[in-house]
Amino acid sequence: MRSIGLIIVDVQEAFEDNKWGRRNNFEAEINMNRILTHWRQQGHPVIYIQHLSDDPNSLFYPKNKGFKIKEIVAPGPGEVIFTKKVNSGFIGTNLEEYLHENNITDVVITGLTTPHCVSTTTRMSSNLGFNTYLISDATAAYGLTDHNGYYHYPEQIHGITLATLHDEFATILTTEELIIKIKH
Repeated sequence: MRSIGLIIVDVQEAFEDNKWGRRNNFEAEINMNRILTHWRQQGHPVIYIQHLSDDPNSLFYPKNKGFKIKEIVAPGPGEVIFTKKVNSGFIGTNLEEYLHENNITDVVITGLTTPHCVSTTTRMSSNLGFNTYLISDATAAYGLTDHNGYYHYPEQIHGITLATLHDEFATILTTEELIIKIKH
């Protein structure tokens, strides 16, 4: 029997800090909330990944406000939270074991940010044999400066990251496409 789970990666207050610079897709959290509401109505499992830093100066340090999961996608009763210290939600956590124990064969990934923890978790999900969906409008990216000092706009980063994942590591869908696809 196939089962599908929703994984929400690093949707934490830390990403509200100005240090990240320009961002694309300001509707990402709204779309995550739409998916989450639909997911809960359908009775599918919801899994959270929360980045935890050991550095007291980090926005992701547990005693800092940035560690908190954003209210718009706050975990509900019985929903699982895995904390991680690296980019992948699978490394240093029991996520893979949890998915297998609960017969979850398909995963839908949303979260922050597209080129970092979302991409890494998506790649590992696929490499571990899970049928993986990444929701293009329920994730976002920030602009980045490369090794040559060239600035890449958030829209470029987001688009290129999705392109590198498309068909090789995940099926890329929009929120609307997912909601239509995942009906009981």
